[in-house]
Amino acid sequence: MNEAAKEAVKEASPLTVLYDGACPLCRREIGVYRGLQPLHSDSPVCFADVNDTALPLPPGTTREQLLARFHVRGRDGALLSGAQAFLALWAALPGWRWLALAGRLPGVGWLMEVGYRLFLRWRPMLQRWAFRLERRAPEPPSGRDAGAP
Repeated sequence: MNEAAKEAVKEASPLTVLYDGACPLCRREIGVYRGLQPLHSDSPVCFADVNDTALPLPPGTTREQLLARFHVRGRDGALLSGAQAFLALWAALPGWRWLALAGRLPGVGWLMEVGYRLFLRWRPMLQRWAFRLERRAPEPPSGRDAGAP
């Protein structure tokens, strides 16, 4: 592929976040990111729930692999996971770019990956806790006072 074609693909492809929409932790975090406008209007960020069976998977991956770790498909089509995926996403979002820049310092990305792998060990327990909290959460008000006729 020549440089002009590569640049055209890069311009047309958004940064795509592949996340586990069945995970309450993931849903909350993605909700924060979705509320932000990308730093550059010509660099959209898309969010795709890997649980959606209509979602075409990146070549060479399985749904189980994508659900096991956080993944981002870059504008160039490269699939990143773990700390590198977070760094790519954070670099595109206001308020998070400083963390992406810090993660590019020597050794910091490696430490972030180690921390992420430790988190993954605790993730099932944290998910169970989050599911319980979601079930106990009070229903949002319907917009009408209980005492109103």
